Amino acid sequence: MDKDSIVECDFDEITSNSVSVVALVSDLMDQSKLRLAMPSICFVKEVSELIDLDVDLVVVDLSKADVLKTLPEIDSKILGFASHVDKEIIAVAEQAGCERVLPRSKFFRDFQSLVNGVLKLN
Repeated sequence: MDKDSIVECDFDEITSNSVSVVALVSDLMDQSKLRLAMPSICFVKEVSELIDLDVDLVVVDLSKADVLKTLPEIDSKILGFASHVDKEIIAVAEQAGCERVLPRSKFFRDFQSLVNGVLKLN
């Protein structure tokens, strides 16, 4: 992965943390919520950057273009979120390989427990 493709984190953070999490989340408010819950999270700009990553967890905003068709190509565990009215997107994402997909509000409220559950950290 190109160092220029990583946003808001030190490139070496991806491999130096005990748990590595990369997110495709373009909304700055959503990024700040994730950063507050997990300061070491790294953000990427393009969905193609999630393919062939060696990380513990990938977080995706399912409203981003091309995310759904790329999910099967991601080797890491995946958590996704979408608007509560996008029930079809949520169902498709679960079938495409997401460990968990939740409506946006519940996702951010329960983020830490979701991560702990998916990565079996507790």
